[in-house]
Amino acid sequence: MDLYEYQAKELFGRHGIPVPAGRVAATPAEAREIAAELNAPVVIKAQVKTGGRGKAGGIRPAAGPVSAEQEAARVLGMDIKGHVARRVLVEAATVPFEEYYAAFLVDRTEGGFLAMVSGQGGMEIEELAATDPDAIVKLPIDPVTGVDADTARLLAAKSGLPEQAADTLEKLWRVLVEEDALLVEVNPLICTTDQHIVALDGKVTLDDNAYFRHAWEYAERTDSLEDRARAKGLNYVKLDGRVGVIGNGAGLVMSTLDVVAASRSEAISRAAPANFLDIGGGASAQVMADGLEIILADPDVRSVLVNVFGGITACDAVANGIVTALELLGERGHARPIVVRLDGNNAEVGRRILSEARHPAVRQVSTMDGAAETAARLAAGA
Repeated sequence: MDLYEYQAKELFGRHGIPVPAGRVAATPAEAREIAAELNAPVVIKAQVKTGGRGKAGGIRPAAGPVSAEQEAARVLGMDIKGHVARRVLVEAATVPFEEYYAAFLVDRTEGGFLAMVSGQGGMEIEELAATDPDAIVKLPIDPVTGVDADTARLLAAKSGLPEQAADTLEKLWRVLVEEDALLVEVNPLICTTDQHIVALDGKVTLDDNAYFRHAWEYAERTDSLEDRARAKGLNYVKLDGRVGVIGNGAGLVMSTLDVVAASRSEAISRAAPANFLDIGGGASAQVMADGLEIILADPDVRSVLVNVFGGITACDAVANGIVTALELLGERGHARPIVVRLDGNNAEVGRRILSEARHPAVRQVSTMDGAAETAARLAAGA
C-alpha cells in the first residue's frame, strides 16, 4: 500500500531523517493556522497517492497565512489523475542548494534488494534513466548485511552526494527493513544552503502482508479509482490518456494499450490509453458493469474501448453482459461512446446480440487495430 507524503515523512521523522516542519490540513482555515504557527513562507502540497502533482497545480507556494488559506482552497478537492485531494500538507518552504535522488526497493527480478541513488534529483527518475542512465548508481544490497555505514558512504561517493548524506541513506534503508516496505524513495533529497540534508518529498510503499504490524498507515483509505476498482476485485491502473480500456486477460489488455498508443496521429495525439483494466476470464454482467462504472467515473475518459477475446467465457455471454451492464448503468452508460471488438468463441453471436440491442453509445468494430483507431478518434473528437 502506498502512503501519503505526510505519512511517509512521519516515518522518516521516526527514524531520524530530517524533513521540513509542517502539518496536514483538511480545510483552508486549518492551513492558515498551520502557516501562522510556522511563521515563514510555506508550500501547500496536495496529499494524493500519485505523481504529477506539480504539473497539475497541486503544489503551490504561499508567502504567509492568508495566502496559505487561499492556495489550500484551490488545492483541496482537486482531482489529480483520478485522486481527489482531501488534505494538504502545509510545510515550511525549504530552498535547496543541490538536489539528489535516493531509493531502496525490493528487486523482484533478482529476488533481492536494490539501491538507486543519483546526484541529480527533482525530475522524473524514468526520464533521467532514459536520457542519462549512467547518472543513476544502482547497487544490489545483500539482504543479510544490508546497508551499513560503509555501504552508505560508498553509495554517496559513487553517486556524487556529499559525505553527510551517507547517514540519511543508512536511515532510509532502516525504514525499508523495519517498516516492512517494498519501496522507500526521496525525490528530491536536498542539501540546503547551510549544508543540511533534508528529505523534501517522500514516497513509501508498504507490504500489505504486514498490515497487522502497521495499522496506523492503513487507517485512512483513499477514494481513488484504483481503490474503488480494488474493492470490486478488478485489476485497474490509472494512466494519463483519454481512451478507457477494458479487456479480459492481462496480456490482451497490455496489447490493447500498445495498439491504442500506436494508433495515435498528430491530430489525435492526446487520445492515449486512460487506464489498464482487466476484468479477467468471467465477464459477467456485474463485472462488466463494475468495469464500465469505474472507467466512466474518470473525467479524463472521452471514449471506451472494450476488447474481448472469447475463450472459456464465450462472446455471446460477454455481449449479454455488456447489454445488461449498460441497462444497469442507465444514463451513465450513454455518457461516452463505447467501441466494442469481439473475437473468438461465439463472436458472431455476440456481435448479433449487440446489434439487436441498438444501444446508442455502442459502436462495433471487427478488428483490434480498427477498434483502437476508432476509440482514439472519438476520444480526440476527430
